[in-house]
Amino acid sequence: MRNNIQLPERVDLARCPTPFQLLTRASKRWGAGRRIWVKRDDLTGTTLTGNKVRKLEFFAAYAKARGIDTLITCGGLQSNHARATAAVCAQLGWHCELVLRGKTAEPSGNTLLDKLFGADIQVVEAPHYQRHLVELLEQTAERHRLLGRNPLIIPTGGSNGIGIWGYIAAARELLTDFSNQGITDAAVVTATGSGGTQAGLTLGMDMASANIDVIGIAVSDDSTWFNKKVIDDIEEARKQWPDLPALRRNPITIDDFVGPGYGRAGTEIYALIAELAALEGVVLDPVYTGKAFYGMLELIKNDRIGAHQDIVFVHTGGIFGLFPHHQQLAGLLEF
Repeated sequence: MRNNIQLPERVDLARCPTPFQLLTRASKRWGAGRRIWVKRDDLTGTTLTGNKVRKLEFFAAYAKARGIDTLITCGGLQSNHARATAAVCAQLGWHCELVLRGKTAEPSGNTLLDKLFGADIQVVEAPHYQRHLVELLEQTAERHRLLGRNPLIIPTGGSNGIGIWGYIAAARELLTDFSNQGITDAAVVTATGSGGTQAGLTLGMDMASANIDVIGIAVSDDSTWFNKKVIDDIEEARKQWPDLPALRRNPITIDDFVGPGYGRAGTEIYALIAELAALEGVVLDPVYTGKAFYGMLELIKNDRIGAHQDIVFVHTGGIFGLFPHHQQLAGLLEF
């Protein structure tokens, strides 16, 4: 069977399986007769690294096998992936350098944790970052080589042919959750910001021939970009692991809920974050999971999610990205 393909080596970093939780009150309020579940990948451990640590398990094994002692990666100032990479490097005793898009690394949220984990941070203004990221990463790697280190560059979000394995493995874990709950037909919804989580889940469900739709809710870029990124990541993985099958289904990305842009949210997202936290004790963030959960509810409300009676939200984490938005949230709350 396609789903029996052996996973590559990984370093045991994540606390898995993560909880699979029925949101009873949220289902009653927003489900329109459906059940809403959450896969609690915000609870993967390693200081709440969310979905990123699943990918980093495979990067860490790849790095160990090649004598790597330095990880270099990139993202926005409040990148969850960058912070997770810094945490993993601290755990494994490796060097870490982060190339972050922005103006000033203020000591809050993820950037505060980056420094606590001992990472070096380069802050690069957006126009230069966007034009010269590949060059910047290569220059950073060369600087570490001159210091006698052996660096590995990990792309944005850990999304490539190695990182995809994190969510192929997670898809198998989800299928066990479904079996335990008697779920045979569901929609799985996830935030998609670099495409790797969506790619792994999509291929993982396809390999199992499961009657599961994987829906990525874009938090940046558009559906055309993400659908191509999903396919590109899968094809990159297949070049290194030829037994990995080609994708038989089309990726599904919804780009209606990007809002003002990456890292920015509308008042409806902040309101939902506050409402869900009080309703279920589940905390979302404004950059990724808040937009994705809001998008999922809109799809349910407008009957755009198919006939599935079970809707599963993959909570990819990101709680530390909440704190730089404290002023917007405080305006909704009484202190």
